Amino acid sequence: MDGDRRNWLTCLLAGTVFAVCMAGTTLPTPLYGLYQQKFGFSELTVTVVYAVYAFAVIGVLLLAGNASDTVGRRIVLLTGLGCAAASAVCFLGADSLAWLYAGRLLSGLSAGLFTGAATAYVMDLAPRGGGPRATFVATAANMGGLGCGPLLAGVLAQYAPWPLYLPFAVHLALVAGSAAVLLWLPETVRDLRPLSTVRPQRPALPVEVRAVFGPAATASFVGFALFGVFTSVSPAFLAQSLDVDNHAVSGLVVALAFFSSTAGQLAVGRVGVRRSLPLGCAALLAGLALLAGALRWELLTLVVLSAIVGGTGQGLAFRGALSAVAGASPAEQRAAVISTLFVVAYAGISVPVIGVGVLSEPLGLEGAGLVFIACMAVLVSGAAAYLLRRPLPVTS
Repeated sequence: MDGDRRNWLTCLLAGTVFAVCMAGTTLPTPLYGLYQQKFGFSELTVTVVYAVYAFAVIGVLLLAGNASDTVGRRIVLLTGLGCAAASAVCFLGADSLAWLYAGRLLSGLSAGLFTGAATAYVMDLAPRGGGPRATFVATAANMGGLGCGPLLAGVLAQYAPWPLYLPFAVHLALVAGSAAVLLWLPETVRDLRPLSTVRPQRPALPVEVRAVFGPAATASFVGFALFGVFTSVSPAFLAQSLDVDNHAVSGLVVALAFFSSTAGQLAVGRVGVRRSLPLGCAALLAGLALLAGALRWELLTLVVLSAIVGGTGQGLAFRGALSAVAGASPAEQRAAVISTLFVVAYAGISVPVIGVGVLSEPLGLEGAGLVFIACMAVLVSGAAAYLLRRPLPVTS
C-alpha cells in the first residue's frame, strides 16, 4: 500500500471513530417520549435534559479545547470514548431522571473532547494536499454520526426488544471497537507536552481569523439551532400533532436533517467555499420557512422537506465556515480555533432549544416553534446580507 492510500485509510478510520462517538450523543432522541412516560416529566424538562449535553460540550471546549494541540490527539480522543462509554452505562442503568442528566452530561463531555480534536486529527492524517477532502471527511463523520444515532435507536426501539436498553448496549460495543482502532492509529502531534501545560482558553481568535469568523459563526449558530429543535422536540411534535408514534419514523426524520447536511457538505466542493456560505444561509432560511409551514398546517411532508432543505443548508454553511476558519488559522492554533467555532455552534444547539421549552408551556409547541423560527430567520438573513456585500477571501 502506497503512502497516500495508507494516509487516506487512517484518515477514514479516524473519521469512523468520530462518527461512532457522535452517534451516541443523539441516540436518546427518539426515546424521549418513552422516558417521559416512564418518569413523568414535562416538555421543558426534555429540552433541559437535551441542553445539559450542549453546555457540557461548551465547557470542555473552553477549558480544554486546545488540549490535543498539547498532549496529543489520541489521548484526548481515548478520554472522549471513555466518557461515551460511561454515558451509555448511565442510560443502561437509568431508573430516575438524575441518571438521564448524568448520561447527557457525560455525552456532552465526550462530544466536547472529540469535536475540535477529531476534526484536527482527521485533517492531520490526510495526505499532503488533501485538506479539502479531509475537511469533508471530518464534517461528514460528525454529521453522519449524529444522524445515525436517532436512526439506530428508533429502529431498535420500534422493532427490537428492550427499547430503552438495547440501543445503548449496541453503542457500548461500537465504542469498544473504536477504542481498539484508535490505539492502532498513529499520533500526529510531534511536540507532546504534559497535561499540566494545558490552560483554559478564552474565546479569543488570532487576527488572521477575525474577518471570516463573524459570518461563519452566525451561520453555524443558526444551523445548529435548527438541529437542536429537530433532535429535542420534533419527536414530541410528530407524536402530539401528527399522531406519528412510530419511533423508527421519528428517528428517520431527525436523521434526514443530519444526512442532508452531509450532502450539503459534499456540494461545497462544487460550489466553492465563498458561495457555499451565502447559499447555505439561503437554504437555512428556506428550511425555517418550511418548518413554519409544518407547524402552522401540521403536515408531515413539510416536516420532512424542512429537515432535508434545512439540513442541506446547514451542511453548505457549516463546511464553508469550517473550511474558511481552518484555512485562515495558524497551524499551531487550528484545533483551538475550530473549538471556538464549535463553542458558538453548540450555543446554538442549546440556548434556543431551552427557549422553545420555556415558551412551549404558555404558547404550545407550535407557537414556541414559530417564535424560534422568526428569531433564527433574522440572524441568518443578516449573515447572508453581510456575505453578499463582503464575500469571504478564500477559495475551495
